[in-house]
Amino acid sequence: MMPYSDSDFFLAVELTGTGAHPASWRRQDSRAEDLFTAGYWVDAITAAENAGADAVFLPDSFGLQPGGAEIAKGRLDAVAIAARVAAVTRRIGLLPQAPVTHTEPFHLSKAIASLDFATLGRAGWEVTVSEGAEQAKAFGRKGAQDQAALWHEADEAVEVVTRLWDSWEDDAEIRDVPTGRFIDRDKLHYIDYAGDNFSVKGPSITPRSPQGQPIVAVRADEGPGIQVAVRRADLIRIAPSDLDAAHARRAALRSALLGAERDPDAVRVLIDIDIHLADTVERAHEELAELDRWAAATTPLSGALGAPQVGTRTTGTPLRHVGTADSLTELLAAVADSGAADGVVLRPLAVHAALGRLPAVPVAPATTLRARLDLPRPASRYATIQEGTPS
Repeated sequence: MMPYSDSDFFLAVELTGTGAHPASWRRQDSRAEDLFTAGYWVDAITAAENAGADAVFLPDSFGLQPGGAEIAKGRLDAVAIAARVAAVTRRIGLLPQAPVTHTEPFHLSKAIASLDFATLGRAGWEVTVSEGAEQAKAFGRKGAQDQAALWHEADEAVEVVTRLWDSWEDDAEIRDVPTGRFIDRDKLHYIDYAGDNFSVKGPSITPRSPQGQPIVAVRADEGPGIQVAVRRADLIRIAPSDLDAAHARRAALRSALLGAERDPDAVRVLIDIDIHLADTVERAHEELAELDRWAAATTPLSGALGAPQVGTRTTGTPLRHVGTADSLTELLAAVADSGAADGVVLRPLAVHAALGRLPAVPVAPATTLRARLDLPRPASRYATIQEGTPS
């Protein structure tokens, strides 16, 4: 089997604990005993980088994983994980989730900009919200919010964060020894934001980072999150049930982007695909059936999209591939050829089973995440042109 060879197609991996399947921790190769160590995440993310993945998404939440005692529970902070692996990776993009609901956007802007410095321009941020009374009680500052309120607050938070990223012009640091000025104070700007949820004067305390603005990712599956994705995202994640649904979703998003006066060609759409890989297709299905038995699932997770020509789809669920590296290669080629998306986010049901078997893909050179996505580096909205007029 020839390796998958579309160098323009973006390949990301989402690393959810020991895997997206709730029983994945019970596998002998899960390394569940190492889950809360730096070594676990260093090994997983460097394995994804060595396999040629362009980026990793790192899920996070302010709540414990739902379910009973049979579910692996507990989390490390996704931004902290990304910061830990920044120094031991060279090419892969790092996109931690960071919820906005109980977090100040000033702190988020500083954390993600710092990650962009640490990675020399490979940082991104997946915007999430915190639903339910349990997470609200963990902070005790406000009650649970409905979806509309959560995503309205998220929309404002992204606006504040991106304004703060722009509040230092690129050449604000002058380090002028003769005059003793480290910065040009005229190139630091108050953002003076006042909204329904935040009132932030600024400027940031962190200089403008290598990408200018790190990549912002938002899921766009349903509800008011779609509007935030259309207004704010550089990367939009979707979870269609098949490639026809992906085509329709992408067309609708492009139309919405035009309606929001954004260039659809300046936003990338990625398809989520759940995967489980083994040495043979039969073994992959056997292993998934074992996971399902362990989880005592009332609705089995084993409805799967195999190799594209023989695959089936499960209505109402994301694309799912159960098979081998070769059959996944065929699926990636089919997605790329279909034009249904600009790339995929592979979600291993068992992390280490998949990472050891990912198919060969073209390895992009070390560069910024924006450059890998072929997205321009934005100018600061507060920068002045030569004549001194606001740009």
